[in-house]
Amino acid sequence: MHDAAEIPAYEGPHEIPGIRFRHARRILGVSAWGMNVLELQAGCTDYPEHDHVHDGQEEVYVVLRGRAVLHADGQRHPLPAGSMVRVPPEVRRSLTTDEGALLLALGGTPGAIYRPEGET
Repeated sequence: MHDAAEIPAYEGPHEIPGIRFRHARRILGVSAWGMNVLELQAGCTDYPEHDHVHDGQEEVYVVLRGRAVLHADGQRHPLPAGSMVRVPPEVRRSLTTDEGALLLALGGTPGAIYRPEGET
């Protein structure tokens, strides 16, 4: 068993101020899907807008603590603690938070073997 807050945060050239990415998949040995813990600091507005058209990956965000807002295809969706949402590959999305939030992000491509970018 692992405490999400104790998973080492990503440090490297793609690090984003105000956001800690924790690679939960690696710690738990999950190989079937992508899984990260996202810790968004209070006032975070820098979560990158993106979609997954290039790889067909759908994502699910589960809010473990705090409150976040999902911005998807021009719409704003408040996400209180305990909520979850699925985002299809073609939808552009980003996250913001006023008070800070801890989220579990799950992702995978239907019918495909999961292969993280940069890994073989």
